[in-house]
Parts: sequence; C-alpha cells; structure tokens
Amino acid sequence: MRKIALILEYEGSRYHGFQIQKELPTIQGEVERALGKLTGERIRIACASRTDVGVHARGQVVSFTTTTLSLDDFTRGLNHYLPPDVAVRKAFEIGDDFDVRRGALSREYCYYILNSSTPSPLLRRSACFIPKPLDIEAMNDACQVLLGSHDFAPFASSVDGKKTVRTVFRAEVARDGEMVTFHMVANSFLPHQVRNTIGALVKVGLGKSDVASFRQIARSRTPGLAGPALPPHGLFLVRVNYPDGAWG
Repeated sequence: MRKIALILEYEGSRYHGFQIQKELPTIQGEVERALGKLTGERIRIACASRTDVGVHARGQVVSFTTTTLSLDDFTRGLNHYLPPDVAVRKAFEIGDDFDVRRGALSREYCYYILNSSTPSPLLRRSACFIPKPLDIEAMNDACQVLLGSHDFAPFASSVDGKKTVRTVFRAEVARDGEMVTFHMVANSFLPHQVRNTIGALVKVGLGKSDVASFRQIARSRTPGLAGPALPPHGLFLVRVNYPDGAWG
C-alpha cells in the first residue's frame, strides 16, 4: 500500500463544508467519489483542516492509502472526474506514519472584505461586502491582542468541553485599494474562530468598538462572546505548513 497526499483547491459555495454528510454535497464526498471512479477502490480520505459550509480553499491537504497509479495519474485523473469547483493542484507520496492533520505546524486563513461604496457582482462569492470605511490601523492594533498562546473560547461558536487554548503566530489586516484582507496563522483553529475574530475586528474598524473592549472580550474566556461571525464566503484556507522535509 502507498500513502498519497493531495493539495486541493476548491470554491466552497455549493458545499456543506469539507466533512462528508449523508445526502449533502461536501468536498470529502466529491473527492472520494472521484477516487472511486479513478481507482476502482473504496477510499476514505483524511484532511488537514475541516472547512465549514461555504468556505473556500487554495491549499487544503488530504491523504489516503491506495495500491494503484502514479502521482501524475492521480492529478490528471482526479481532475477529470472532479466537478469544476474542486481541483487537485499537486500529489505527493508520503510515509505511512505521516498524519496530515497532526503533522501540521500551522494553518493559514485569509478573510477578504470588499470595502467599497458599491458591491461587485464578480466578488459576491469570494469577498464580504462592507460599504462603510474601515480603520485598518485600529484593526491592526486590536490584532496584537491575538498573538501568542491564549484561551480563544470567546472566538469559538461552540467548545463542547474541548480545550480552547491555541497559539496564534500571525494576525494582520492589510488594504490594497478597495480590498481588505485579514491574514491569520495559528497552530489550529476552533469552530468559526476566524469568522468571529474578523467580525469583532470589523466592529473596531467601524468605530463601534475599540481596542480596549476587544482585549476585554478576548481575555474573558467566555465562549462565544466575540463576533458577530462574518459570512463564510469571504474565508479561504490558503496554506497548511509542515516541518521542512516532512513531505513533498
């Protein structure tokens, strides 16, 4: 048996998240269906980061075991069977003991906001439209509160008794013309953490809150206090980072 890792890109608008669900379209379901058609095997995949309903990805990583085909065959063959909103960007062979989720050092997400007086039909599935001007400097001041290891329960939609301490390596807001991008890198993320975080940051950027209030919420340890969560269509999983030489 061989273990293969794939880098996936997908536009998540019509999917009910990554994880397979009975009678609902999911990314996992589409990839496993394509693998079955390509290999004739019943294959179950594992992922590095479970994206939610409507969330997109440029660098999702999945893995599976198989007995057949070359790496090039997996790339070309799967892209033949996959729908046009899901694609394999690259395939690697990895060690049998390598776990694409546990082996990851960090995940990177970006949230895109169209900060313009008028909406863009071309960006309606990939950026959240906010017409009022955002104060990027104030949002970045608030981002400093997020850096390091903290209890991020206030930014989670649910905790269900799980550990809520996470380590954030980067949190930054940048503007390029009318496009505002929030880039966040952490060892892992709680449910809806990025969307709740950018929702709280937007309140600061609109002058509806301030850095002191943001800090108070962030350190409260009260589940679900931050937000409101911005819509999923502005969120992208852009990269999963691994130790040098770990694979690929």
